[in-house]
Amino acid sequence: MIATLKTLSARPVSLPANLPQPPHPALPRSIPTGLGTPSILALDMGSRCGWAIGKEGDVCSGVWDIAPRRGESPGMRYIRLRARLQEVRTAYPDLAAVFYEQAHHRGGAATEYAVGCVATVQAWCAEHGIEHSAVHSATIKKHATGKGNAGKGEVIAAMRAAGFKPSDDNEADALALPAWALDQGGVQ
Repeated sequence: MIATLKTLSARPVSLPANLPQPPHPALPRSIPTGLGTPSILALDMGSRCGWAIGKEGDVCSGVWDIAPRRGESPGMRYIRLRARLQEVRTAYPDLAAVFYEQAHHRGGAATEYAVGCVATVQAWCAEHGIEHSAVHSATIKKHATGKGNAGKGEVIAAMRAAGFKPSDDNEADALALPAWALDQGGVQ
């Protein structure tokens, strides 16, 4: 169970112009904060990092491309990830927790990349006093589809059935995380 770090007064927070737009036209460009339940951020980390943020009933999502560009240091992905986290923190000052898919040891560069992203998120959360938690991918899939070994298409279909419009499996995985977190008690 994750404890609330602080409660803010109810006020609208405008999203920065460079933050990806909500995929749902019904969601406002300004999300009310401090209305009881703090916001949570869910991440499916990778070169195309799926994200979903909000609280029950108000969720925005998308995908960040944090891959290094040609000629850049591989460490640029972590700098880009940190910059995106800071944009979210600015837009959602009531952010109380970050949930992310647990890094699996795939071997070689993939493991190095996943562990680097996790370390970046953990360090950023520690700097800002925000709780964080890793969730195994099978747990996310089982909650979303009913089976822990569901394929990417099945998770996308489950999120579409829930009323979302994920652009890819990264966004679908990120959208599945807040529902799981809220069912576990979320942030209180």
